[in-house]
Formats: sequence, structure tokens, C-alpha cells
Amino acid sequence: MIKIFDKYQFNNQWVLWLLVLIPVAIIIYTYINKNKHESLTISSLDLFRGIPESYLANYRHLLFALKLLGLGFLVIAMARPQIAIEAHSETELFKEGIDIIISMDASGSMLAKDFSPNRFEASKELAKEFVKDRKNDRMGLVIFEGEAYTQCPLTSDREILVELVESAEQGVVEQGTAIGMGLATAINRLRESSAPSKVIILLTDGVNTHGKIHPLNASEIAKEFNIRVYTIGVGTNGKAKTPVAIDPFSGRYVYDYVDVEIDEATLNTIANQTGGKYFRATDNNKLKEVYKEINELEKAKIKTIEYDVDLPEKAGIFIIIGICILVLEFIIGKLLIPSIS
Repeated sequence: MIKIFDKYQFNNQWVLWLLVLIPVAIIIYTYINKNKHESLTISSLDLFRGIPESYLANYRHLLFALKLLGLGFLVIAMARPQIAIEAHSETELFKEGIDIIISMDASGSMLAKDFSPNRFEASKELAKEFVKDRKNDRMGLVIFEGEAYTQCPLTSDREILVELVESAEQGVVEQGTAIGMGLATAINRLRESSAPSKVIILLTDGVNTHGKIHPLNASEIAKEFNIRVYTIGVGTNGKAKTPVAIDPFSGRYVYDYVDVEIDEATLNTIANQTGGKYFRATDNNKLKEVYKEINELEKAKIKTIEYDVDLPEKAGIFIIIGICILVLEFIIGKLLIPSIS
């Protein structure tokens, strides 16, 4: 394509060579008209004085000019003029999002104070940061204690999800640690997902003690649905200040140092079976690093699509102008001055 006056560019630029015929036609027309009139020698012009020269005779040159101008506009239209822009192709980035469910333990032991202010609140805070970073994904939240329930189904509305993570509470259902039920409930939320990648982040601080589904059975189901499970064991090494009872007078938890027991073997097996990875987080910083690593491992796939942009066609206006000029030439030549040939 070439640009004319930095405003138009032409798709069929070779057609513009026809415009060269216009000056050629002018030269031929001038030559013919110059030699067309025969000369007559007379001794005096007195016989012709008083005879008005017909001004209409001069219009034959105007008709010729109009005809050339009209044909010139039609030639430009044939060249397919388009509005010139800087580029005629574009690149579109298409990101394939991932569907992610966070399944979080909310059992009593999650109130242990080896994290600040405790395991449950620290897990919620870092989960919110993780949600905010996943801008192209749908995410949801499952909470489990002795039973499991969906706190937030899959959604792309991060503000709503962050609010629901923040409002999640401990002690809503039966006490206990139903890891299998937490995993199964998360699977149920993902099993009908059409996303190219499905992930569960299973976070717990203990051993499966409740629920009708064993964690390894739930893991097999996740594998069947091509769901990767990242497991996180939360808790310090050794003993942690953990609630062991409730004061009957104040209603507050009574804390004591208790051995941290995490079923790391089961969590490792779940991760390995499903193509995920097991992490151990012993404090806030380590848990933050875990979420950061998962964020890096589960990058959204980016597709680059390049395509040509159809530039605005402006041939129509040139066709209209060309036809109008030719119609004007016809009206002047055939209707207003029929005597001129």
C-alpha cells in the first residue's frame, strides 16, 4: 500500500497509473482543437461587427474538463482508498484462566498461636492476597471442620470473594477435622468446570478425624477429574500454644502447649497422585512463600492472536462525486446547450 498526503492509502495502487492518461488526454484534446478550426482570410471585419460571439461555444472545454474530473474520481474509487492508520494488523493477548478452590481447615486447632494472630486468621489474610493476585481466574472457598461447606462458589468477582474469605468463621459446624470432606466438597465445585486447568489448594493443620470420605479416596476422585491438588500443612515444628478447652465462666478458650500433628504422609500422597505439590508452612512468612510459589506454578496460559485489521473503505464517496460530476456534464451538454456538439 502507498500513502497519499498522509490521509489515504490505496489497496489497488496500480489502478492509479490510469490517472496518467488524464494529462495525455488533455494534450490530445488541445492538439485536436487547435487544428480543428479552418482559417479564413478576409479584407475587413466590418461585416461581422455587431454579431455577438456565442458564449456557449466556450462551454465545450468545460464539458471536457468535467468529464476528465469525473473519470478521475472513478479511477481513484477503483484504487480502493482507505483511511491511513499507523498499522494494519493487531495483536490480541488471550489469557486462559484457571479455576481454583481454596479448601481451608477451620477446626479448633487452627486457633493455635504459632502464627500471628493465629493459624486461621493468618491463613485467611494470605488467602485474600492470593485471590487479589489471580486477576484472570475464577476462584472459590470451601471451609471444613467436622463437616465441610461452601463459603463461596466459583466466581470471577474478586471483591466478593475477598469479603467472604474475611467473613469466614471458625466453629460454625461440628468440631473436628474432615480433610476428606473438605477435599470432596472442593472437587464437587470443580467437577463441571470447563476451564483448561482446575486446582484445589488444601490447607490443614492436623489429621483426618471426621467425615464419611477418606482423604485418599477423595484424591482418587480429583485425579479422575484432572484436578491438581496443592496441599499445605500448617503448623510449627514441635509444640504450639493451642486451645484445649473452653472456660465455662468466661466462654474463652483455654490454651496449652500441644504437640503439632500433621498427617504429612497423606498430604504428600494426595499432592503426588493429582500432579500437585505438598508444602509445609511453619509460620506466616513460610505460608506467604507457599502461596507465592503456587502463584508461580499456576500461571494463566497466554495465547497471542494476530490478525489484519480491515481499514475503513472510502471508495463510496469518490464514486458518488465522480458520478455527480458526470451527470452534471451530461445535463450541461445535452439539456442546457444542445446546440454544442
